[in-house]
Amino acid sequence: MTLIKSISGIRGTIGGAVGEGLTPLDVVKFTSAYATFIRRTTKVTSNKIVVGRDARISGEMVKNIVCGTLMGMGFDVVNIGLASTPTTELAVTMEGACGGIILTASHNPRQWNALKLLNEHGEFLNAAEGNEVLRIADAEEFDYADVEALGKYTEDNGYDQKHIDAVLALDLVDVEAIRKANFKVAIDAVNSVGGIILPKLLNQLGVQSVEVLYGEPTGDFQHNPEPLEKNLGDIMNLMKLGAHDVAFVVDPDVDRLAMICENGEMYGEEYTLVTVADYVLKHTPGNTVSNLSSTRALRDVTAKYGKQYNAAAVGEVNVTTKMKETGAVIGGEGNGGVIYPASHYGRDALVGIALFLSHLAHEGMKVSELRATYPPYFIAKNRIDLTPETDVDLILAKVKEIYMHEQVNDIDGVKIDFPDSWVHLRKSNTEPIIRVYSEASTMEAADELGQQIMDVVYSLAR
Repeated sequence: MTLIKSISGIRGTIGGAVGEGLTPLDVVKFTSAYATFIRRTTKVTSNKIVVGRDARISGEMVKNIVCGTLMGMGFDVVNIGLASTPTTELAVTMEGACGGIILTASHNPRQWNALKLLNEHGEFLNAAEGNEVLRIADAEEFDYADVEALGKYTEDNGYDQKHIDAVLALDLVDVEAIRKANFKVAIDAVNSVGGIILPKLLNQLGVQSVEVLYGEPTGDFQHNPEPLEKNLGDIMNLMKLGAHDVAFVVDPDVDRLAMICENGEMYGEEYTLVTVADYVLKHTPGNTVSNLSSTRALRDVTAKYGKQYNAAAVGEVNVTTKMKETGAVIGGEGNGGVIYPASHYGRDALVGIALFLSHLAHEGMKVSELRATYPPYFIAKNRIDLTPETDVDLILAKVKEIYMHEQVNDIDGVKIDFPDSWVHLRKSNTEPIIRVYSEASTMEAADELGQQIMDVVYSLAR
């Protein structure tokens, strides 16, 4: 059993002893702490909190506990049912709510669930806010409402369409161009909420031919739900038959978007944001942001338009904070997370799909041809296992010193930028390891760079 408490919420495996897995008592405790924090800090007077969930098996149970606890804390609950993370984020602002809770463990396997916590803007809590929720939970510093002040419960199952309407209303979403292109699309919705909302979106975008793999929202995922190449053999084989122009793959809560070319080859999750950014910058030039572990291709594309690229620490809230600071018109993360402020400050696969299809329709290319227009980079991912006694911070400080003559960024671990490559070292907050990300113009070169830096770390650890 596993229970992980972090600033972005609480996640864990279902069952087990209290404090060791995500048990009903843990759900009550952290929901109560979140409600207490919202009551103390919100400037919204509506008294509403929105709850949405993905389709995982434990979702109904967790939803009932969360909604009942919020009512017990005196909040009115708006349950929007099976809904994506971006749908729930939008629902918070559309409802004028004080906040929202998304019940999803994102790309984690079926035995996991989580509470993702939103503020009144439908955005994730920042580090200080998340830590305060954890403090309140540890202190059990909550007070439940008396019988006269219990919250009310309502359901609204119309938010999928409201989300789609918001996407269709975006200036850069060109429904007419998409309809004329007569695209044939396949999707892998990994047995979660993407199977409900994505076919509706594609139909309203003017896509007449949609084939869905694993669209039934049972929560019994038919493959590992993280949208990586090693997990996507079925949809890749479908694409190799040559009957579709593009395939879209999402994770269970539909905030990450991966794509597959017409020939069955992966488009590359890193290039989802790069491609969408190219389209956005072509029409609305401005700055961009991604996290430190994302491909350099976004920087290159941004420079093509004469604008500024900035890197943020890993984590969606860090990216959105940097986007607001720099006035970025597009940003996100290299795991297929597109954040488009003209819509909202959250990763949104629906926005990504609509902008990508608009771009593809305008360019008149095959998907593989479009992919070939972007700078070729490859990212290798490794890890360094250390002992609990290892002073990881000291090692990272020494690495920074060794490479002081290169361009070094230390806002999140240590990232070293070389002229034609980079490597990023990040320590884990939960175990004695350092994650090593390296990028170069070939996978061999990326691996070689990663190994070179790993050797330096191992020598320092000795």
